[in-house]
Amino acid sequence: MSTNYKKGDFDTRPWGTWEVLDAGEHFCVKRITVNPQAILSLQLHHFRAEHWIIAEGEAMIVLGEDMLYRKADDSVYIPVKTKHRIKNTSSDQKLVFIEIQTGETLDESDIVRFEDNYGRSK
Repeated sequence: MSTNYKKGDFDTRPWGTWEVLDAGEHFCVKRITVNPQAILSLQLHHFRAEHWIIAEGEAMIVLGEDMLYRKADDSVYIPVKTKHRIKNTSSDQKLVFIEIQTGETLDESDIVRFEDNYGRSK
């Protein structure tokens, strides 16, 4: 399988937005904007790895058993099957990061949620 994403795809989520900047057969590049104090679900992916590059703001990131803090120009690598989540630590500024997904299957069905502030856990 490959990506179901197309350049220009956009979605609004309870925590902010994402937009596909580019996509190919085995990669997808998204710009993700997280509202102040918002947090994404604790999740993992079975078929893709992700690289996050912080463009604006500051973030708290859960990566496996570790808690990391990152700011603009920092990055983090999320291996396949690793639990992760990101939180915007600012109370008044948006967090913007670039997410580069790589793998054999790139679509929303490869999200396994463990904790979610918006009632989307399985």
